[in-house]
Amino acid sequence: MTSPAAPSPGAEAPAATPAPPAGAAGATPAPTSTPQPPGTLAVPPWRRYVALGDSMTEGLWDVDPVGQGPRGWADLLAQRLAERRAAAGAGPVEYANLAVRGRLLGEIVQEQLPAALAHAPDLISLVGGGNDLLRPGADPDVLAARLERAVRQVRAAGCDVLLATGMDTRATALRTTRSRVAVFNAHVWSVARRHGAHVVDVWGLRALQDWRMWAPDRIHLTTAGHERVTQAALVALGLGADDPAWEDPLTPLPPVARTARWRGDLGWVRQYAGPWAVRRLRGRSSGDARQPKRPEPGAVILVQEPRA
Repeated sequence: MTSPAAPSPGAEAPAATPAPPAGAAGATPAPTSTPQPPGTLAVPPWRRYVALGDSMTEGLWDVDPVGQGPRGWADLLAQRLAERRAAAGAGPVEYANLAVRGRLLGEIVQEQLPAALAHAPDLISLVGGGNDLLRPGADPDVLAARLERAVRQVRAAGCDVLLATGMDTRATALRTTRSRVAVFNAHVWSVARRHGAHVVDVWGLRALQDWRMWAPDRIHLTTAGHERVTQAALVALGLGADDPAWEDPLTPLPPVARTARWRGDLGWVRQYAGPWAVRRLRGRSSGDARQPKRPEPGAVILVQEPRA
């Protein structure tokens, strides 16, 4: 399960401010990318990208048309980075994805981060905390402190960091988590400012506030949803989006009849919410004994395919 997420109106989060100047007391290295004007497609400076996280970064519900396994926004981001570098004659991009569904933030930091740093990347995406925030006793301040320690460690290694906010859950069954997600998001922006990290603004991504962007389990993104997050990640990295309409919402559909909506809700409880609750009660996770899908960095193979 990924960060608490479902379509709902979301407020725009504030933009991250620049890191302190190099050489200043307590300063961390500035990001290696420079924000680009709208419409500009910059050449990515990164040569080795490692993605860390849970099911969102593993790419659950987005099936790779080539490998038939989960793909997701991080795989798509690696593809776009490689495409732009190849077009500029800048050399290949190597990519590893260590994300595993169901992982808590502590597990991501303890298990995935050391392995990632051992690969000596120049870009790491670290997206987690959503599974923690689903728990009633979750403390977003504690989670943020853990995240900041991890970001500090990555930045000390000279590596750029890409973080992400959680989604606004005000109009969903997960609305009781909204205040915790909002507090955690505020911390994410502050951590990014202090350490010169990039942030994907999932909370403010209006295009995701539509059920058609979400899989039947109402927790994970569809292929179209992952594509929108990929565009947001390109913007967060200062590279400019591929699609100028990446933030545009979908054309509204006619309202669904109340009885049809109730039937859909009952089906969702039986097929998805119920089994998830049973796993929680048994102390199990969908990712138990699961290994990362791409544990070692390898050159990204350029694949031409239709964009969502």
